Amino acid sequence: MTSASDILKLKRDQTVSTITPSASVFDALKLMADKSIGSLVVMEGENIVGMITERDYARKIILMARSSKDTPVRDIMTSSVMYVRPGHTSEECMMLMTENRLRHLPVMDDGKMIGIISIGDLVKDIISEQKFIIQQLEHYITGERS
Repeated sequence: MTSASDILKLKRDQTVSTITPSASVFDALKLMADKSIGSLVVMEGENIVGMITERDYARKIILMARSSKDTPVRDIMTSSVMYVRPGHTSEECMMLMTENRLRHLPVMDDGKMIGIISIGDLVKDIISEQKFIIQQLEHYITGERS
């Protein structure tokens, strides 16, 4: 079973995009659009204080007729951030995401964020693992040796 740290190592871009809680929601959206990502980790210094997602924007700005230029990130971010440790398996990460309707999970090691795993990262990993198992079973059935 693949671990969270293994998944992070396989990511092409391991950069975690962050923003401060005092930044405007507009700036957060602009950064997400520039990076083609759906969330940002909200940081105060070295500490994670929240996450902001496109979903937060849709539900807490657009639907409430607020201005993204006048609203700070802290007003709409999710402040209780779930995370995993490097040793968590892809299956554990997927269960946590599914049960809590999350699309992104920071990976923390000794109180420091070392990366972020998305639902897409997990799906790629699971598909890769299933392909490997299918290949092994095909080799077994046909009697081929690797």
